[in-house]
Amino acid sequence: MTDWITLTSPALTARINPLGAELSSLTDAAGRELMTDADPAFWTGRAPLLFPIVGRLAGDELRIDGQAYPMKQHGFARRMLFAVVEAADASATFRLVDTEETRAAYPFAFRLDVTYRLTGATLAIDVTIANPGDVPLPASFGFHPAFAWPLPSGAAKEAYRIVFAADEPAPIRAIEGGLLAGERASPLDDRTLPLSDALFADDALVWTGVRSQSVRYGADTGPSLEIAFPDTPDLGIWSKPGARFVCVEPWHGHADPVAFAGEFRDKPGVFEVAPGGEKRLGMRVTLHP
Repeated sequence: MTDWITLTSPALTARINPLGAELSSLTDAAGRELMTDADPAFWTGRAPLLFPIVGRLAGDELRIDGQAYPMKQHGFARRMLFAVVEAADASATFRLVDTEETRAAYPFAFRLDVTYRLTGATLAIDVTIANPGDVPLPASFGFHPAFAWPLPSGAAKEAYRIVFAADEPAPIRAIEGGLLAGERASPLDDRTLPLSDALFADDALVWTGVRSQSVRYGADTGPSLEIAFPDTPDLGIWSKPGARFVCVEPWHGHADPVAFAGEFRDKPGVFEVAPGGEKRLGMRVTLHP
């Protein structure tokens, strides 16, 4: 078992597990937990980082230059030990680089750096995907944080909602067998998603080409969380009926569409990093009392 890294500010304490560089606890100044309880009856994840894919690939295979490589849902980064590059009182940086093991599933050189930083009531997570190789690096990346539902406020689960920063008139996408399927009517009431277990009876809610760059999660009373994601064009919201968490998941990429049978490079949502280049993505979580 690896020791978690603890970061502190006057308003928040964050604990990160180097296994997956996963945010595993976020507590307020009173020590109240804002993250999932990771109940194994539902899901033991906390906030995995999704790389080099988001979601599931058809046949669980990554297709590169006519060759198929085995790749499980959400990629391998969440199951790998990151090196701790730097750790201070309020910030830490973690790094994952390609190995013989990763190249057997993803035949590319890469460097994935993740920096967590606490400033007051905001946790910033900054990701840099670097390509030290000599061919373009195709990838997707996603954040998958699971927040306590309900938050430590005393409000009932059914009092919670997620409010989008912008109008989202487009339909959402359905998930079938882990793959991206047809359209579903938007569950939003104006910009508001009232939360209920029934919402997640058929898996996640998926917005592709989301207009909003942030959402606000909370109830009428108690704390709320603002989750900002300026660099990711897709968004998933997911829970399991009866679970005590809700995931707000900014993604750059998503599962394979049901009918997609092409190369990974050509899949919607995949970006490429030029040789010697970098791709940067960030997420901010701000606690409002």
